[in-house]
Amino acid sequence: MLVTFAKKDYLVKGVNIVVEVQGNRYEVIKEFDYGFDEKAFKERYTDILSKYDFIVGDWGYEQLRLKGFYDDQNPKATFDTKISTCEDYLYEYCNFGCRFFIVKQIEN
Repeated sequence: MLVTFAKKDYLVKGVNIVVEVQGNRYEVIKEFDYGFDEKAFKERYTDILSKYDFIVGDWGYEQLRLKGFYDDQNPKATFDTKISTCEDYLYEYCNFGCRFFIVKQIEN
């Protein structure tokens, strides 16, 4: 996946990491600049995030922020919570060039 921030392209690598937190399993599907930190993810995770199909984690000032997104076909999804808007979220709400990752909830 190639993500563009202000006309600069960043290579986002695909990774195959599976992590379990509070009884839910997630697969890391995208990671930029080594953004995924399992310990920090588990510390920041709250059960409200379990309803989402995807979670995006971004780093700013050494703090991890988590935001949930739904699959585009999920009837619960509003425009801003569809995973297809993730790139817009990263561009508009995250620090320029920040480390980030995307995890997808998988069945146990």
